[in-house]
Amino acid sequence: MMIAMPDAACPVFFSTNHREVTTMNWDRIEGDWKQFKGNVKQQWGKITDDQLDVIAGKRDVLAGKIQEAYGVSRDEAEKQLASWQDRQKEMNRPV
Repeated sequence: MMIAMPDAACPVFFSTNHREVTTMNWDRIEGDWKQFKGNVKQQWGKITDDQLDVIAGKRDVLAGKIQEAYGVSRDEAEKQLASWQDRQKEMNRPV
């Protein structure tokens, strides 16, 4: 369930489903993938440039590549992605 607050200039969404919020935030990363690839490479250096091109901003594909490259579980890859995503929000927050 998602509720939009009535402010056309800056809609704010509240969700009872964490996945919806994650998806909404990830849309920005996917859209600006070329700019985020360097940050991904810095975080997960075992992921190759060719793999980054294949990932193309798709969160589930990136999680799979993290699993493969580092031999971690899906849950661990998701935790790492969530932590990385939170840092990206902090880094791109207006001052």
